[in-house]
Amino acid sequence: MNAVSALAAIALPPLVLAVFVLSVWKTARGLSARRWERPVWWAFPAVVLTGLGCVVRFVGVFSSGLDVREACASRGAPYDEAYRSESWREPSQWFPLHNRCNAEFDLVPAWVNPSLVAIALLLVGCAAGAVATAVTGRKKSEKQD
Repeated sequence: MNAVSALAAIALPPLVLAVFVLSVWKTARGLSARRWERPVWWAFPAVVLTGLGCVVRFVGVFSSGLDVREACASRGAPYDEAYRSESWREPSQWFPLHNRCNAEFDLVPAWVNPSLVAIALLLVGCAAGAVATAVTGRKKSEKQD
């Protein structure tokens, strides 16, 4: 590992965490101060939602651990080798997240996929909010001229 890679591996996680915490703070503070009327403010909730989406996806992807057979046994679900070999692509797809022990039992928690959809819709809402505030701000400035 060269020096640049080592520095990135050490510095990047605290930097990402700092940006996330700053965005949470700016989002909360901006709500009470009506900063949501400015288009730039909408970037902060988008960063918060992206961070939450990454955490939810991480929980979904790694819910089965390293050994699926062992995870199924620890949760009391029978491991069906025939089902797993038939649907071997299912755990590697991007959406929806599934990692089933058999046809009836999924190791991915039930709240993960709806949360990912809700976060994606809220991100679209952030983009729409930024566009809407930019348009209304421009109309207000044109009326004043």
